[in-house]
Amino acid sequence: MKKQTIAIHTPYDRPDAYGALALPVYNNVAFEFQDAQTMSDAFCNRIKVPDYARMTNPTVTNFEQRVKAITGAAHVTAFNSGMAAISNALLAASSQGKNIVTTRHLFGNSLALVSNTLLRFGVKARLRDLTDLEVVEQAVDENTCCVYLEIITNPQLEVADLAAIAEIAHRKGVPVIADSTVIPFTETSLKDFGVDIEVVSSTKYISGGGTSLGGLIIDYGTFPIINQRVKYELLVNLGAYMTPQVAYMQTLGLETLDVRYQRQASNALWLAKALREVPGIDSVNYVGLEDNPYHELAHKQFGPTAGAMLTIDLASKEKCFDFINRLKLIHRATNLFDSRTLAIHPATTIFGLFPERQLEQMDVRQTTIRLSIGLEAPEDLLADIEQAVEE
Repeated sequence: MKKQTIAIHTPYDRPDAYGALALPVYNNVAFEFQDAQTMSDAFCNRIKVPDYARMTNPTVTNFEQRVKAITGAAHVTAFNSGMAAISNALLAASSQGKNIVTTRHLFGNSLALVSNTLLRFGVKARLRDLTDLEVVEQAVDENTCCVYLEIITNPQLEVADLAAIAEIAHRKGVPVIADSTVIPFTETSLKDFGVDIEVVSSTKYISGGGTSLGGLIIDYGTFPIINQRVKYELLVNLGAYMTPQVAYMQTLGLETLDVRYQRQASNALWLAKALREVPGIDSVNYVGLEDNPYHELAHKQFGPTAGAMLTIDLASKEKCFDFINRLKLIHRATNLFDSRTLAIHPATTIFGLFPERQLEQMDVRQTTIRLSIGLEAPEDLLADIEQAVEE
């Protein structure tokens, strides 16, 4: 079956007592056992049944199993935010004295996690240009615990060669962990390009309109120790498991993910082309444009669509603020891939606490506005942008 069919028709572990088509929310903490031996077997992972909702819950398990069926992953674990998924994956891969090979072109909190938080625990970040394979070759050594990257960086929209990076990493016994939030797993299969672990902010496309926070670790089983640490150490000790209420909402979102994504991606491409003709917009960055330097590689890795995030550059920071203030339809808000189109000035918001010199190193410009394209008619979005950019 196609992925969009699997998203809707993955069977439950156990039939619902009342035959509910949508698995109910198991809004409880504890689960009763028939006898002491069964209880022991559950808590010691000898059988797969719910024991305590901090580690497992039927509603969350159903969500995880649907993602597993769509992706062909060996293991899927759901967390209470995208950052929780990222931090748990990197903690599972790393240990004191190791290094993470990554890039300055990361989402602000992800960069702070690898550069500051993990450093306090003895894990160093090697910030390199991941589009330069010779640099990657030199950076990965016997103390590297993983290569970590975003498949399309936010907001620089850089694309690295996943297969080439994976070849280098695997030759040296190192896993590749990729944040695939920008292109949903219904659209591409990153394991075919050597990605070992995907981390996803399910808050974005999956939640279906910004309804709930969530994250996923999608593990293809090539480095088993990572799943062992996630499931039997970090999930238990850190307590970042997804709640059943969120899992229910995001399961519903998963069922409509493909149709929503196709509309959002087509809106983004249409708008990117149209914005090039708007006076006052200096440049448009979107990997779906055929003359974008990453277009060919993105098409090879992700297929015919290029996501629903694009950026525009105006003449100055002041022009950007004025533009955002004049928007009437597009919302002034963070988040990505809501049903509504959103606009934000990254340099003064999600990267606002970074010093100017570091922003320059990360290629986060004061002239850039990030747009997350929603489900509205693209003509209406264009009209709003045109009136906001007018002198």
